[in-house]
Order: sequence, then C-alpha cells, then structure tokens
Amino acid sequence: MTSRLVGTVAIIGFGAIGRVLAERLLADSEGPRLVAVAVRSNAQGARAALPPHVAVAGSLAELLQVRPDLAVECAGQEALAAFAPALLAAGIDVMAASTGALARPGVLEEWLPGGAQHRGRLFIPAGALAGLDGLGAHRLAGLERVTYTSIKPPAAWRGTPAEAALDLDALARPAMFFEGTAREAALAYPKNANLAATVALAGLGLDATQVRLVADPEATGNTGILEAESKIGTLRVESAGRPSANPRTSASTAFSLAHAVANQTARLVI
Repeated sequence: MTSRLVGTVAIIGFGAIGRVLAERLLADSEGPRLVAVAVRSNAQGARAALPPHVAVAGSLAELLQVRPDLAVECAGQEALAAFAPALLAAGIDVMAASTGALARPGVLEEWLPGGAQHRGRLFIPAGALAGLDGLGAHRLAGLERVTYTSIKPPAAWRGTPAEAALDLDALARPAMFFEGTAREAALAYPKNANLAATVALAGLGLDATQVRLVADPEATGNTGILEAESKIGTLRVESAGRPSANPRTSASTAFSLAHAVANQTARLVI
C-alpha cells in the first residue's frame, strides 16, 4: 500500500489559530510547505503578514486553483461547511478544527460518500485535548460510556445560549449550564464545543457521548476532561490550557494542528 504524501498546505482562516499555525509551518523547513491562506476579509492584512510565495485566496475558487495537498480549516463551522465538500471532491485532503460542523445529520455521508474514488481524506486532529489515542483503543475493546466536560471562564461563553441560563457577570462559583449529547452541544455552541464533536467521533458517536459545559469564574484558561469506560478499563484525561487571543479557543489548538500537519511527512510518527 502506498501512502499519500502531503507536500503543500493551505490554511483556511487567518485568525488567532491560523496566524500561529502559519508561523509554525513557515518556520519548519522539513515539513509540508505553506502555499496559501484563504480569508473571507482583511486580505490586505494577511498579505502583509505573509511572505510573497504564500498566496492569499479570497474565495473557494481561488483556493482550488492553488490546489494544495492538504487544507487545514481553523475558521469556524461555517467556513468548514463552505470549503470542505468541494475540496474533498477535488481530491484535496482536509484537516478540520471546527468538527462541530460534522454534527449536522447527513454531513459525513455527504462529504465522504461510500465507495467514492479519488476523493480527499478528512482528518480530525486532537486539538486542545489529549487522550484520543487511548479513547480509540477503548472503542475497539468495547466502549460503554464516554463523558466530556468543558470548563471555561464566563467571558468565553458570552454570545451563546449560556447567557439565557446564567448571569455570567454575577457567578460566584462554577455552574454547569448544559448537559446533553455531543451533537446537541456542537450544534448549540458552534464556537465552544467543537471538541465535544471530536471526542464523539473518536468514541461512541455524536448521540451516545454525554457532554457537560461549565462556566467557572475562577478559571484562568480552558479545561477539557475526557472520561471513558470500556470492557478493558477506564480512561480519564484532563487538559488545561491558556486561551488564545480568542477566549473561546485554547492556545494549544494551533500547535496541535501544526503537530498533525508535520506528521504527514515525518519518518517517525508519534
């Protein structure tokens, strides 16, 4: 069996995550080469921040013209939905940070039709969470329960349905304002609960994975807790990280994406 080599990479989005990812790719002379950044606004700002050999694409059509081997999405669920289907159909691999977009019924079947040839692959990176490798092992052994808890400062939940359940400005102690399935969480909190969808896709699925969302006034960063039980034992992993420039997103997300991209060409893959 031959592997598909990733020589060139495009980034969809140039915000808090995309900028750090671009810096890491440009600094890595041995990994895949950054050839394009796709933006929906402020193309001039992106152009000024990038070297001349990196194209700035203002549309899907322009990105398809560049034809990278891999496109890394870090611009939100809407951007993933707008770009991924055409890229995959054109045989371009896609790495998705905003995995909550996959929670909409029928999306995976539409984007990855069974038996389709010469289409791109869809990669789901770990993002700001650890333990997905262990979760995958437990899945093969027979998962029985998976719970994911996301704890963030109140400011990270502004502009979400959490504001209808809590007075975010008056919180004196941690408060859980959502408990439900990963599908429900990903659809209701598209900018906050993408990791819930990632955990679900790696484990029991979107409708059998339980999710808890918590606002904590004493939290200084974002914490994710993965708990699972299977026929071979239990798993509990807690990841705590500083927020990026966007308080909803952990700073470690960009480095997780960079690590996943580097693995596409590494001879020693961990």
